[in-house]
Amino acid sequence: MTDRLALHERLELQEILTFKNLCLTKSAMMKGLVGCEELKAILEADETEGKAHVEQLKKLLTSKEVVM
Repeated sequence: MTDRLALHERLELQEILTFKNLCLTKSAMMKGLVGCEELKAILEADETEGKAHVEQLKKLLTSKEVVM
């Protein structure tokens, strides 16, 4: 993989990052409201995975140069 992203690729990554942040926020908030332990465990797992995905996306966005 090269160290360059086209502008449309960068915009797509930013859109995905925004969506993942929204999902992460929702999982974190809902986790405190649910009573079912099984559902709470699913939300905690989703939160953990979501954090990893957000970090990966941030790393991609900061490490790649934009090509016009």
